[in-house]
Amino acid sequence: MKLRLSAAEKTALALLCTALAFSILVARPLESRSRLLLARIHPEAAGSADAKVAAVYRFLKKEESPTDWLAKLYGIGRATGIELQSASYSTHEAGGRITRYEIVLPVAGSYSQLRDFLKRATSEIPVLSVDQMSLKRESRNDGALQAELHLTLHLVRS
Repeated sequence: MKLRLSAAEKTALALLCTALAFSILVARPLESRSRLLLARIHPEAAGSADAKVAAVYRFLKKEESPTDWLAKLYGIGRATGIELQSASYSTHEAGGRITRYEIVLPVAGSYSQLRDFLKRATSEIPVLSVDQMSLKRESRNDGALQAELHLTLHLVRS
């Protein structure tokens, strides 16, 4: 019995063979090269859990003190036009080598000012996290927002 394939079936078979050849000859070598380069750039990404934890500690270990970071936060507020009001601070030992400085910061400003403030603060203070944010507007027509920001500085003890 002779098997005859139509033109569409021949085209589909050729495409399938081309895709398989591409996968074997191009995609797989690129994936292994990508893993190799990633391991060179970020060795902890390919390492054990201990190496990953050590990388977190290295990232959080900064020379600045909490007061330095708070001064920087205040400067960012002034630069973005945010009205910083009195803040409350508390320190929490996290059981390991990390100390958390929790900050409750009431602020006032427009939505774009608040967004700019948070964007700059998290990019310029790498050890800062935004944990919670409450927004309130006095009236519909009021352009200013009242916000209460819960921020945390994550620092590694020496």
